[in-house]
Amino acid sequence: MRIPEHIGIIPDGNRRWAKSKGLSKEEGYAHGLKPGLDVFKLCQEVGVKELTFYGFTVDNTKRRSVQTQAFTKACIEAVKIIAQEEASILVVGNTDSPMFPKELLPYTTRTTTEEEQIKVNFLVNYGWHWDLGNLDQNDKRSKQGVISSLKSKDISRIDLIIRWGNRRRLSGFLPAQSVYSDFYVVEEYWPDFKEEHFYQALNWYDQQDITLGG
Repeated sequence: MRIPEHIGIIPDGNRRWAKSKGLSKEEGYAHGLKPGLDVFKLCQEVGVKELTFYGFTVDNTKRRSVQTQAFTKACIEAVKIIAQEEASILVVGNTDSPMFPKELLPYTTRTTTEEEQIKVNFLVNYGWHWDLGNLDQNDKRSKQGVISSLKSKDISRIDLIIRWGNRRRLSGFLPAQSVYSDFYVVEEYWPDFKEEHFYQALNWYDQQDITLGG
């Protein structure tokens, strides 16, 4: 079986899962922590070299404060959980914003460069506009301006993106790295993660014709 070198994870459906269980929406995020560790272990097992989790976006922070506090706490805990494993961690997001958790600042440079360790990236307070850079309105080479250097340049091209929660959109997930990604959708919500979801995605990916435009 062909194994993707880099997998992107969009762990969607936490709020809908909580509502289906009679819980408040913010209670769903904590139930996504164990699935994150499970996916990490599976990636280690099959030989994936890089893994990126979509934590929360700049747009997500417009939600009610009780929800922003809940998913911020979950992101902090998720990073700390994976930090206890054999992993090279990098957190990417707008650190200039007050919405970026200070607890994760030490992880904004990669924790280790040991090649045998799987790279694990977390997008925290991430926005694709921020990532691609501000448009320089004064640049006369183009009416639309030019795009400055990529903020997420230390994250490699993604081979396979898996999104839980039955939504068929990228939601701004690493647009530069996703240009040739295959996109697999799991109908179940993220807190209902099962190992079979992961292996079904790998089997589906193995059947795709990977040409990278060639």
